Formats: sequence, structure tokens, C-alpha cells
Amino acid sequence: MQAEIVNDDIADTTQIREVVVTGTRSETPASLLPMSVTVVGREELTSQYRPSVLPTLTEQVPGLFITGRSLVGYGVSTGSAGSMMMRGVGSGAQLLVLIDGQPQYAGLMGHPIPDAYQTMMAERVEVVRGPASMMYGSNAMGGVVNIVTRQMLSDGQHTHFQLGAGSYGTLQGEASNQARIGRFSSMVGVSYQRSDGHRPNLGFSQETGFVKLGYDLSDHWKLLADADVTHFNASNPGPVNSPLIDNDSKITRGLASFSVQNNYAATSGTLRGFYDWGHHKIDDGYSPGGTPRDNLYLHDDHIAGLTWYQSASLFLGNRTTVGLDWQHFGGHAWNRYHDGRPNNELADTTQNEVGAYVDFRQTIAPWFSLDAGIRYDWHSQAGSEWVPQGGATFHPSSKDDIKVLVSRGFRNPIIREMYMFPPHNPDLAPERMVNYELSYTRRVGERGHVGANLFLIKGDNLIATVMQATGRPLNVNTGSFTNHGLELSGDYRFTDRWSVNANYSYLHMKKPIMGAPEGKLYLGANYQHGPFSLAMGLQHISDLYLTSGSAGLTESFTLLNATASYRIVPQVRLFVKGDNLLAERYQTYNGYPMPKATFMGGVSVDL
Repeated sequence: MQAEIVNDDIADTTQIREVVVTGTRSETPASLLPMSVTVVGREELTSQYRPSVLPTLTEQVPGLFITGRSLVGYGVSTGSAGSMMMRGVGSGAQLLVLIDGQPQYAGLMGHPIPDAYQTMMAERVEVVRGPASMMYGSNAMGGVVNIVTRQMLSDGQHTHFQLGAGSYGTLQGEASNQARIGRFSSMVGVSYQRSDGHRPNLGFSQETGFVKLGYDLSDHWKLLADADVTHFNASNPGPVNSPLIDNDSKITRGLASFSVQNNYAATSGTLRGFYDWGHHKIDDGYSPGGTPRDNLYLHDDHIAGLTWYQSASLFLGNRTTVGLDWQHFGGHAWNRYHDGRPNNELADTTQNEVGAYVDFRQTIAPWFSLDAGIRYDWHSQAGSEWVPQGGATFHPSSKDDIKVLVSRGFRNPIIREMYMFPPHNPDLAPERMVNYELSYTRRVGERGHVGANLFLIKGDNLIATVMQATGRPLNVNTGSFTNHGLELSGDYRFTDRWSVNANYSYLHMKKPIMGAPEGKLYLGANYQHGPFSLAMGLQHISDLYLTSGSAGLTESFTLLNATASYRIVPQVRLFVKGDNLLAERYQTYNGYPMPKATFMGGVSVDL
């Protein structure tokens, strides 16, 4: 094991080591992983005082785009935004969101819940840009977004308050406390946000509570437990050319987990049990002049699971990780009539998924290492999948990394596609894709880096709704796609006061996909001098597909955001921020124009 540590150090001697956990589930220098991982730290997440991590990820992660419909709130069901596309992949349930490695998605519908991913709880976010199914199974077909939560590492306590108010009656507030006393640590937080929205009937309100507790049994063993509950009310006004009345959602989501971690010089691992649940109550609304609906849509869903992995150095220069995953998920969905008629049952089912994997990394020489892994995944309805992955990393100098990767992704059909609503088809097979990738990274002294990626993705067996000769729509495995593109990124800290960062991604889609732009450019700058700080970001989106197909409707726009703050006393900072300062008229979701320039001011207190 000591030799392996030396080799890791050789590969990273000239940079502040960026250690990530998402690529292998154990702490690993990013330079040793063949996949592309972007890490967005707490400084970037908090610099513009946003309650959600998603707008910052859209800016900071090349190849990732997330749709929106208002200042705050993404919603669910008809009219919802928050779809996450990585390199043109992500529709439905093709991109997996994790919190501390725990899957986050609706058990019936399979998609992430974007309003649940709060900055308050996040220490950093690690994004795997490309398939991660070998490590994480279904839903990680397009990539993984892992929110790593905050934890106090040294004795003491820190309390934070933040309150802001701005355009369209928007109010955002949060309070959190982190503490550590000897072997015990805790993090507790609550948040609230609301907005009237920039269109009639576009209101949104949300409350979130989060708690994380830890206890160090010894220097090598640790217990962790966490729980999170989010409730939000969202109103959807409908597309501007087809407005809706009373399209309202009341959503409650919760999660809890308990884990045991071990960490020795030669081995480390985790055993975690978790439970996610949700209750959805939705009125699909009606058109002006029409008749209110006579029923509500309701569903209760859940995911229960166990995950275990252990990583060890078996011999000189080696790191091998083995793991097992089990998930039991599903739920009950029904329509409840206002007049007391019997419920219309839509689904009441559960499914199971079991996966086992092994990942093998071997350092051949200080300048060269290989990585290979394979997963066997079994789904109670869709059957079994073998998921291989292989790659290599080269270090021609202490400043340069070259990586090659071939990875496979897949997504099992979700319960909605198999059992709910008229297109349902229980005989669906998994979607599949293969990703080929070549990347280069160069560290610029101790102050920055530049990087470039080339990728080619080929997908097939995609699930699409096709009209049958009988006149009935049916979900079938019929779609395919080929995407290729380029991703560039860089950052540099000129002085302790000035830093800049930039990224650009180009995506060519043989078949254009809704919610994916062809070009995405971001330029950011941060300045700090004494009590004053300024963060600015310019983002240009070109040819964002609002509708699918070769003749799809596209949108291009440029956004300028800025946040300034001033520390009036050591514990108190005032801030003011403006979004879309160029007052662009644009939309990222067809029929839902975004607001022009908006403003917010507030106070942040740290004790």
C-alpha cells in the first residue's frame, strides 16, 4: 500500500490534490480516474446566494444543461422544468442524482426531484460526465450528480443565517448549524423560499429540513445517519399559448439513511441502508372557459435499499473495489374523484434491482495506470445486464494527464413506462449506450488548470411512444442516437484577489434532442478585496432545442449575472445580486418564457 501512495503522489505533485469519491466510491485523486469528473466546491455553490445547486451546475459543468421556468421552483408533472441533460442524454431517468452516494428519484416515475437539491446541505457536488452504470447501475446511463453533504471535521460549532428578498415577491431564507464535540458531529438546517412568479398562476413555495449526525467509534470506524424532508407547492400556468387554471401540485419528499464506514491505510468501505419516499397530490388543471377536473392525481412512492462496497490495495500499485447494491422500489398511484366515486387505480406495484460489481485499478508505472470494471445487474421485470468499463491514464509529465475511456450505460424501463397510462408496455427492454472518450488536462503551476475532452456516444433501444395500427399509443424500444462533441474547461487564480474560470461545450446530435443545446459557453470572474467581493458570470447558450426532431424549434441567448457583497462586521455580510442583467427574452422550456432582469438583496450571518 505504501508504494501505491507514493505513485499517487508522483502523479499529483504539482497541484493541490483534488480528491473525489463519485468515480470509484472511495477517495481517489481525480487525475487517476479515466472518467471525466467535475467538482463544484462550496465556494462556487455559495458565491451567488442561490438556494438550489442546479443553476450553478449549469454554469460550471461543461456538457450539462438544466431547464428552468421561473426564478425559483422547477415543479413536477405537466409544465415542470428541471430536466437534466448531459451531452444530450438525460431524458426521463437517464441521469442519476445521489446525495452522499444514495440514489434520489421518484420510485414510480423514475426521474429526479430537482427542487430537493439544496445548497444549504452541500459541501461540494461531483459530476461524472458520461456513463456511470458500471458503478451505479440503472439511471446512471448519462452520468451522475453526487451531492456530498457538509460535515464538521474539527471541534467547534458554526451557525449560519441567510435571508434575501427580491423581484416578484421572492423570499429566500435558511438557517444551519454545524458542530463537533469530540467524536460526535452534527449538521442541522432548515430553509424556506417562495415566489409569486413572473406570470399569473406561477407561484411556488418550499420548506426543507435536513439533519446529519455522525459518531466516530474509533480512528477507523464511523457511524453516520441523516434525514431530509422537503415539501413544496407549485402552480403551473401552462404554456403562454395554451394557459391553464388550477394546475397545482403539493409534493412531499423525504429520505433517511444509516451507514457504517471504515477507513484504514490499505482498505476502506461503507455499508449503508436507506429509504426514500414521496407523496404527490396534483390537480392537472383546465383551460380558461373549460370545466374544472373532477379528480386529483395522487401517488405514494418509495425506494428502500442497501449498498455495500469495500476498496483495498491487494498488492503493489493496486486498488480494487467490490460492491453490492439492492433496491426495492415502487408505489401506488390513483385518481381520487371529488364526488366520492371509487378511485381509478393507475398502479400499485413494486420492483427489485440487484447489482454486483468489481473495479480494478493498477498503477503500472508512475506515468501509466489501467482501470477496468464490470457490473452484473438484475431487474425483476427487465432481466439482467452486463456492464463493462475500461480506461487508462497517462502522465507524460508531473503537470499533464491524458485519459482514454470506453464505458457502457443502461437504463431499465421505469414503472410509469411499463404499467401506467395508455402507452404502457410491460415487455420493454433496457435502454443502452456506449461512450468513447479522450481527455487531456494540464495543471498551470499551483494556480489553475486547463482541460479538453472529445467524446462519441452511441445509444440504442431507446423507449419511445409510437402510435400502433390499432390507433393505440404504445411504449416500444425503437429509438437510437449518435452524439459527439468537445468540452473545454479552465480556471486560474491570478492573485489572492482575482480568479477566473471558463468552460465551453459543443454537442453535435444526429437526432436533435429536446432540452440539449449545441453550444454552451460560460465565463466567470471573482474579485475580493478586504470586506468587498464580486462574482460575475456570462453564459451563452446557442441552438438549445425546445422541441425534438430535425426541424425542432431552437433558442439562443446570453445571460449576465452578478453578485456583490460587503462585510459590515466580521459576522455579517450584505449582498445584492442581479440575474439576466442584459434583460434577454428567452426560454429553456417551450412555452415558458423566463423573466427579464431580476434583483435580490439580503444579509448573511456567520457565527
